[in-house]
Amino acid sequence: MDSTSLLLHLINKKFNVHALSFNYGQKHILELNKAKKNIAYLKNKGFDVSHTIVDISDSSSLLDSSLTNKNSKIPQGYYIEESMKDTVVPNRNSIFLSFLFGYCLTLYKKHNKKITMSLGVHSGDHAIYPDCRPEFYDKIFEAFSIGNWDSENLNLYLPYINNNKYEILKDALNICRNLKINFNTIFSNTLTSYNPNIKGESDGTTGSDIERILAFEKLGRKDPINYKKSWEHVLKNAKKIESEYNN
Repeated sequence: MDSTSLLLHLINKKFNVHALSFNYGQKHILELNKAKKNIAYLKNKGFDVSHTIVDISDSSSLLDSSLTNKNSKIPQGYYIEESMKDTVVPNRNSIFLSFLFGYCLTLYKKHNKKITMSLGVHSGDHAIYPDCRPEFYDKIFEAFSIGNWDSENLNLYLPYINNNKYEILKDALNICRNLKINFNTIFSNTLTSYNPNIKGESDGTTGSDIERILAFEKLGRKDPINYKKSWEHVLKNAKKIESEYNN
């Protein structure tokens, strides 16, 4: 959801986009097929986006997480620090950023023009993953810059770093209207849940589900993806869990 919103954001700003997706052995790997559908839809609408899927799935045996370990259950409930720890893939965003940084240096050499690298990471308004904090990106971008030639020709753009899910979704809705593309089509081809079935349907009870459901509700729209139960049911449950957390 965040990366798809970022893609729309960059297209709207007239960037020539070279998108990377990663197969890191995630249980919700269906998200990659959905990403392909969105790229095809956007190309059909006249937006030419280069898209590459990087296969690092062999690394899943080295990086234990409930997102990659088939024997581990995804924690349910609102995002709190303890449950978030179970869904951390060690050093995941650092690994992604390392590939991205190297790819952008390659693009610079190929096109001989400055390159903007961007990720859809955000801090949100609840417990924060350590590798989604602004200071993390400041430090790692500095480290990668020190370790490479030509790094002065790259810059880092994180438009959502201080936003929550609702603010990201609102930006995407406004851009869809501006670009005259179908918001529901785009977001039916996204997968936020860490625990979907083979159809991409979830029960709406994990932290990532709840955050998404509440964002759509605040936006005044029904989530276009299918859940195992009705939208009314998953929304009621998400509100209940949020209320229990706040109390």
